[in-house]
Amino acid sequence: MFLSVFDMFKVGVGPSSSHTMGPMVAGARFLDRIRAAPFGVTGLRASLHGSLAFTGVGHATDRATILGLAGFRPDTYDGEKAEAVLAAIHRTKTIPVDDLGDLRFAPDRDLIFDYDTPLPGHANAMVLMATDAQGDVILREVYYSVGGGFVLTEAELAAGRDTDDGPPVPHPFRSAAQMLEMAQTSGKTIAAMKRSNEISRGSRDALAKGIARTWEVMNACIDRGLTTDGILPGGLKVRRRAKGIHDALQAERGMNLSAPHVINDWISVYALAVNEENAAGGQVVTAPTNGAAGVVPAVIRYWLDHVPGATPARIEEFLLTAAAIGGLVKYNASISGAEAGCQAEVGSAAAMAAAGLCAVMGGTPEQIENAAEIALEHHLGMTCDPVKGLVQVPCIERNGLGAIKAVSAASLALRGDGQHFVPLDACIETMRQTGRDMHEHYKETSLGGLAVNVPNC
Repeated sequence: MFLSVFDMFKVGVGPSSSHTMGPMVAGARFLDRIRAAPFGVTGLRASLHGSLAFTGVGHATDRATILGLAGFRPDTYDGEKAEAVLAAIHRTKTIPVDDLGDLRFAPDRDLIFDYDTPLPGHANAMVLMATDAQGDVILREVYYSVGGGFVLTEAELAAGRDTDDGPPVPHPFRSAAQMLEMAQTSGKTIAAMKRSNEISRGSRDALAKGIARTWEVMNACIDRGLTTDGILPGGLKVRRRAKGIHDALQAERGMNLSAPHVINDWISVYALAVNEENAAGGQVVTAPTNGAAGVVPAVIRYWLDHVPGATPARIEEFLLTAAAIGGLVKYNASISGAEAGCQAEVGSAAAMAAAGLCAVMGGTPEQIENAAEIALEHHLGMTCDPVKGLVQVPCIERNGLGAIKAVSAASLALRGDGQHFVPLDACIETMRQTGRDMHEHYKETSLGGLAVNVPNC
């Protein structure tokens, strides 16, 4: 089993990896299918199902689907250009596509929110269709956005979870138990094993440059969030808080009267900054999703800014370790809020961040596995119930608390010897089972929980 660090950490656009980035990716993939088809296409249609329908507007799924069909991709997204293209599509009822010309598409008619027909593969489902001159469907594909920006066709999903068909990697662990066994046998750290796997599929230079770019985007997102105020879009009129909190913390710095627990405010404010940027549709890095994008960068920034001896030279070790844990969660359970609730998003992110912090603080592989388990265990059962379908309430604060839990989990693990009662594998399986048993109202549909008990207009 191999999931690259750049699968877990993707540069993209807010507010949602599964509801925004995924549909955009699906649209671009469908265009490639059309280009390879032997017949002429004159129009496009799309239908959204399950969670993509129920919370699609709040997550900008409608916009992302249209932009994907217009050739936009998350990693190269240009917001100003996107707004101009969307306005033109609504005005002309056509989508201009490179190599295909202007294809008929009236958003109010050809983009359907189907609340009544869930598709069997995953809660985040969409159907993209191409039509001929008579308006008949001549090409159709079902796509599932399975979390973290990962997109699978119906056939790919049916082929199984492990679809990696590349060459073997040196340390192909599929479970935490295998990971620890391989670490003991090889004498390598988790990050070193992950590094070897990455280099076997690429190069050391590409890995270093990619990691540097990932942290650059993460850190820039924090900085933007710490210096921007105002009201977030979407209608809830949620006020950005990161700048005000950060300004107050800066003013208090050096005062002997500050309580020790104020460090939690620093950890939280870094996460709030990222998720406010995400909610505003800014550039973020999935970690492992957009809805949980603040946890990992917040913990790294806390470590760099507040922990003696921290150095940017070890960010690669942090992210490689975090990606190893994230890969185990994705492979054996889920990172999708629509599939398993927020335990799969913020819970997974906290486990990844705890593992990364434990690693750069000198933890053994056993202590790192323990840190990840502690963080995930104490998110079990967390629902995904976004008010008005927006990635704002309670999502933004949850990232702050997830980052605090990650730091606490790493600290607890470092106080022990790595021996503990609940294995990480058992915790991941428990999360999978809990997600399976969770009512659909609490899995990113905004039909239960805070979404129905808090006035949202």
